[in-house]
Amino acid sequence: MAGKRITNPAGSTNSYRGDVLRVLGALKVATADQIQRISAPHLTFRHADKESPSKQKQARTASHTGALSDMRKHGLSENGGSTETGDTLRNLTTKGLEAASYELRRPATEMGSTARGAGSSGASHPMAVNETVIAMLRPKPNMAKLADDPPHVQAAAQAAVDSPDGIGTIASYWTEVPLPATGTWNAPGKGGAQADLVLTAPQDRVPLLFIEVDNCHETAEELAAKLEKYARFFKRKAKDTDGRERPMWRTRWMAPATWSGDAVHPPVLLVFNRIGERNPDRTVPRLMELTSHLWQGERKKAGHHHYDGRIPIIATGLKSLREYGPAGPVFLRFGRDHKEPLWQAIGNPRREAADAREEAAAQVRAEEYKAQVRRAAQEQAAKKAAEREARRPACADCGAKFTDARWDAAQATDWGTPKDSHPNLCDDCKRQAQAAARQTPAGNQRHEHGQAVPEQKTGRWFSRRT
Repeated sequence: MAGKRITNPAGSTNSYRGDVLRVLGALKVATADQIQRISAPHLTFRHADKESPSKQKQARTASHTGALSDMRKHGLSENGGSTETGDTLRNLTTKGLEAASYELRRPATEMGSTARGAGSSGASHPMAVNETVIAMLRPKPNMAKLADDPPHVQAAAQAAVDSPDGIGTIASYWTEVPLPATGTWNAPGKGGAQADLVLTAPQDRVPLLFIEVDNCHETAEELAAKLEKYARFFKRKAKDTDGRERPMWRTRWMAPATWSGDAVHPPVLLVFNRIGERNPDRTVPRLMELTSHLWQGERKKAGHHHYDGRIPIIATGLKSLREYGPAGPVFLRFGRDHKEPLWQAIGNPRREAADAREEAAAQVRAEEYKAQVRRAAQEQAAKKAAEREARRPACADCGAKFTDARWDAAQATDWGTPKDSHPNLCDDCKRQAQAAARQTPAGNQRHEHGQAVPEQKTGRWFSRRT
């Protein structure tokens, strides 16, 4: 233990240092409070009974604060100023980013910058980005770690566990991702954008989502210009590893060829944090007008739209996102007049319903066609059977119709097959005729068959001799 204290004087454990690396590796800059809320949410409930909010925060962040202190000693993290509320900002060093790449299983070349200096002006935008991640994640407390806590603590934590789930893990989120319209991934040229967040969570039905966070300082025109840069990036193509040309974004991220049946570009979510002077209730309608050519679909007769080649653009407020999460009806898709959960907003539920109806109708038509084919086959078979019955021979003696076997035997003409002796008689009459023939005397049979022996003239030779 003494050796451990020398190495890590603050007494931090590997798990808490791993928490710090994962969170700061993804977010670049964060407070100890945000690190704890993302990676160890059970601590929030354990220390809720402290006498003041500051004491609660101090208690629940103590473990991660210790981990940050030890990591500073090893040159992995550093303090980067403070927020407007006085919280110390933390970020990783280059050495820390390299360590975080192992924790997040990301290439070191995709880890981004160290975010040094982000706190020089209070870091209001990075903090809003982090709060957006927390609202999207909705971290759930581990109830096993609260097994020895009082019942009221467990009850509060269980309520959080039972609430709607969020999307992904901290490793599902990327911050400050360049979207080069020119240049390369590592050396972007002019005219490109930089995504505040990129979410990749195919396990939660969100394979790819770009997120822009606005503190309500930007005008609708400024936001529209940023979305135009997104459009340029989405349309840019580059050669992939197989030598084929594909949209550049597909060389880095995986996504289905179609979303709810539409061959669209990846969706972009705008999250408005109302701390600036701009009112999103006025900004969003104007932004819709300015960007209609990017998102507006083609209306079909069935009442739904097709959005091939368009960008699904969605808007929400950070306050609503915190309260309801991704599953809440708080997302407005540009071009629609109602809010809905994120999964419906990024998709096309009306087209899905129309496609499902068309598929069901196609199945009905297919079944009806199969039934028609079966009925036609049955009618043809019945017609052929009737025609065959009309040709079926009858016994020349009793008038009974031939059975199929008797009919085949009576007309057998194959090579080596003996000709039927009574082709005009049924089986019963044939047997009777054969039996009667066997009982007829031989002489009569010869006579009947024209085989009688000529009569001899007696005494002819004798008379000559005499």
